Amino acid sequence: MAGRRSSRIDAAAQLWRKRLQLESHMQNTQRHLTISARFNGPPGSGNGGVSSGLAASLIDGPAEIFLRAPPPLETPMDVIPLEDGSFEIRQDGQLVMTAHPADPLGPPPPAPSFATASQGREAFPSRDSHAFPSCFVCGPDRTEDGLCLFTGHTEGFDGVTDTWTPAADLADEDGLIRPEIIWGALDCPGAFAVGFQENPMVLARITGQIHARPKAGDPLIVAGWGLYHDGRKHGAATALFDKDGTLLAQSDQLWIELKKSAA
Repeated sequence: MAGRRSSRIDAAAQLWRKRLQLESHMQNTQRHLTISARFNGPPGSGNGGVSSGLAASLIDGPAEIFLRAPPPLETPMDVIPLEDGSFEIRQDGQLVMTAHPADPLGPPPPAPSFATASQGREAFPSRDSHAFPSCFVCGPDRTEDGLCLFTGHTEGFDGVTDTWTPAADLADEDGLIRPEIIWGALDCPGAFAVGFQENPMVLARITGQIHARPKAGDPLIVAGWGLYHDGRKHGAATALFDKDGTLLAQSDQLWIELKKSAA
């Protein structure tokens, strides 16, 4: 009897020590994530792709990010690790994003030619019809400091596309484009592939995978495809290629169409 009681006490003590170790680990590894005001999407909140890319930096490999609330700008958010290798990003207790390890994505459709991609912006919506003209990624008001990805439909390609030559201020110390910027480039083309110009929408989920990071000044191809429409939910996929069509990064996305009053 005494032996069994001692075993139960030892097991309870071990469980208690594990809980204390976990709590200590979470406290010691808790970090903060802040989105610069430059990287806005809708007015006053972070671009979904860049915000997700910052959250994805917590994950080693492909990552799935859920956006639960508009990411705030210039506001430190708590990064809270979970037992399964995922993370919660919270502001004053409110859940903003969750980041999870993801399975590798399957190959996207082939890239359009660089010549075809260069014609995509000719079909991009006008500024007057753009819901978020100040968006860092696709906003026509951001020609000085944005990505200027104006993806449009063009003959000979079943999707939307544009070319992109990333600027030097988007690169790290090795001259490679920062991962969160690549996630940003993967973001908005998906929206225009599923009809953002007719029905404004926001990013709800994005699974992203970077295969290789380009250098500043590299000529690139950005493309997006619609996958499905289910009421106010729209599925899209996007990809980033080099000039010769080699895949560099890709994403799978869920967009939620705004209600008319919100839009």
